[in-house]
Amino acid sequence: MMRDRFSRTELLYGAEAMERLKASRVAVFGIGGVGGYVVEALARSGIGALDLIDDDRVCPSNINRQIIATEKTVGQNKVDAAKERVHDINPDCEVRTFKTFFLPETQDLFDFHDYDYVVDAIDTVTGKLAIIEKAKAAGVPVISSMGAGNKRNAAMFEVADIYRTSVCPLAKVIRHECRKRGIDSLKVVYSKEEPLKPLKDPSADSGNCEDRPEETGGKRREKRSIPGSTAFAPSVAGLIMAGEVINDLAECL
Repeated sequence: MMRDRFSRTELLYGAEAMERLKASRVAVFGIGGVGGYVVEALARSGIGALDLIDDDRVCPSNINRQIIATEKTVGQNKVDAAKERVHDINPDCEVRTFKTFFLPETQDLFDFHDYDYVVDAIDTVTGKLAIIEKAKAAGVPVISSMGAGNKRNAAMFEVADIYRTSVCPLAKVIRHECRKRGIDSLKVVYSKEEPLKPLKDPSADSGNCEDRPEETGGKRREKRSIPGSTAFAPSVAGLIMAGEVINDLAECL
């Protein structure tokens, strides 16, 4: 059954590479519109162990773009919904879940030496920088998602080093902070599409549960600007990231 499950992937990568994927542990920080699709593709590619890190629950406004979000999963912890989905795909995949946001004050919960690859799909700047620094210090490959919200052109996402990015406001901030920290390279997925302005602020809509934690203290904001999003922009970013992880771990590039 295991051979049948990944036989089409093995036709492209070979048996030795598939064994490397099976022996790999990947951490995915942020199981949202981008991170959920990363997890999906990693599970379908034969990764043997996944650590899933997020403290959000699935809410109705996630359904338009997050692969784990359905009427059935509304109210569930995102990491629990993702774990169940992974095991529906590959029961042999070891999944560890962490119901916490990754912030500077929670980073010591994680030993990055445990990982063969780290995926940053969170949206707080301080958290992203902490993930990048810890991965670099541990000598572990890391890929980071830049802004996927307020985008409609999925064809404009691409892979680049952070210092070769342009247009994306989040990439500009991360680029500046990486330079300050002496980080000389970082693989990212970003888009050159100019961010659109949402037609309205849906933060007051009933049923919206997408407030993010403050970057210090772990408390939730009472008000925040919520970006517009689609089913196809964050998913493309996530699938591109997963492809980079698989290709790097399989040593096919």
